Amino acid sequence: MLACELRLHGVHVVVLEKLTEPSEQSRGQGLHARSVEMMDQRGLLDRLLAVSEKFQVGGLFGGLFGGIAKPWPERLDTAHPYGLATPQPVTERLLNERALESGAEIRRCCEVVGLNQDEDAVTVELADGTHLRSRYLVGCDGGRSTVRKRLGVGFPGESAKVETLLGEMELTEDPATVAAVVTEVRRTQPRFGATPDGNGVYRLVVPAEEVAEDRTVPATLEEFKQHLRTMAGTDFGAHSPRWLSRFGDATRQSERYRVGRVLLAGDAAHIHPPTGGQELNLGVQDAFNLGWKLAAAVGGWAPEGLLDSYHAERHPVGARVLDNTRAQIALLGTDPGAAALRELFSKLMDFEEVNRYVAEMITAVGVRYDFGNGHELLGRRMRDVKLKQGRLYELVHGGRGLLLDQTGRLASQAGRIVSTTSSTSARNWTCPPCCCARTATWRGSAKTSGTS
Repeated sequence: MLACELRLHGVHVVVLEKLTEPSEQSRGQGLHARSVEMMDQRGLLDRLLAVSEKFQVGGLFGGLFGGIAKPWPERLDTAHPYGLATPQPVTERLLNERALESGAEIRRCCEVVGLNQDEDAVTVELADGTHLRSRYLVGCDGGRSTVRKRLGVGFPGESAKVETLLGEMELTEDPATVAAVVTEVRRTQPRFGATPDGNGVYRLVVPAEEVAEDRTVPATLEEFKQHLRTMAGTDFGAHSPRWLSRFGDATRQSERYRVGRVLLAGDAAHIHPPTGGQELNLGVQDAFNLGWKLAAAVGGWAPEGLLDSYHAERHPVGARVLDNTRAQIALLGTDPGAAALRELFSKLMDFEEVNRYVAEMITAVGVRYDFGNGHELLGRRMRDVKLKQGRLYELVHGGRGLLLDQTGRLASQAGRIVSTTSSTSARNWTCPPCCCARTATWRGSAKTSGTS
């Protein structure tokens, strides 16, 4: 995603990928509403819709929040009030294709083992002994990030206390029996699940009895079957695994997202439990925020402090996601207190305002960057709206700034894209001038005339 954003501004990008081939593991199961909006802003949504299914009930991991599934709230502040169930390998393939189409260079079998930086550039050392030198480096290399470690940036937080096995495999048990057993087990163990993917293949989520001493060791089929028998009294005849994995509830965040010419994004900057299906989305949204700012720095037109605003804006967002996943892990507990808390929270979510607040938090529709006091929309992203010259998001596929004039006074000035909208929809998009639809932030002075 970051490579795609940088290429929109003509920045030469090289992606160094450790893996020889794309992974088939689908740890991330889809995109929430804010990420769907971003894909629409970049002209990628049609490609995703062709290979995805929309959902509006529950979330991407056992329910919308803490295993509690509720109907989608009404009047969610988005033109895309849905999520997309898209396997992670499919999302990665589509973004890889777009990056290559745009001219990014992707090199596989390139493992970064070291780096150093000076005032002008960053030198990267690869496992084969070769070196590359670039203006900037962004570490998108996961929770065990080599880039973050080489920078010496702290990664404070909590270690895993519970572990869950995740994988896809075939089951010989009758589907009706599987569904009945899952329903019964989930009465007391909300972290348990078995979702059919078609052709007898199931996606299994099974709590482990304890955290593995070495979590880098892959899970095995026998390990899965053992925990299934313990938890459900049957292993469902599990066989022929497609892939197996394990994850914990470790929660950590990088102290800094930028050190000189090196930046961090995605899991390299934050790790947390996958509750609510937020992890992949948070990383994509990091890249979307960083792309144009880094391009501005490379191009020499970035004002003072623009690149630092990446940390200032995204670090608080990451911290809030870490907190809501901590809360969800508490809700997913098996003790009587957790069960009582789930029941109480389920009743609270029956209130429309509570349901909407939670949905906006999980989907990132409610993200608001801190630009101080002012209009209620200050710091919020621009939602898509219909204009006389099309749709707003259709006009920002190129990642450029867009000025919307509600008065029409600028319509005769050349070199500007202007549009007017009806008064009935104005409240959905009115914001101060110089709105950057790419990151839902703006810079400049608000006019007093009420124009946008």
